[in-house]
Amino acid sequence: MDIKEQINKVVEEVTKNPHIKEQFEKEPVQVIEKLFGVDLPDDMVMKIIDGVKAKLTLDGVSKVADALKGVFNK
Repeated sequence: MDIKEQINKVVEEVTKNPHIKEQFEKEPVQVIEKLFGVDLPDDMVMKIIDGVKAKLTLDGVSKVADALKGVFNK
């Protein structure tokens, strides 16, 4: 199982569905296992959760930076 591919899959689901995002913030392990439909080893689940959180944070920072560029370029 390619962890990067799985992280991207979860990020896609979380960003397009606010309900899943809310659940992920509260119970990330359950969301991951529900999305994949299997009980994954704990170490793999934790790597996916950490990757998703990091990617969501980077995407959020990028959006803020883009918004700030717009403010300063006026």
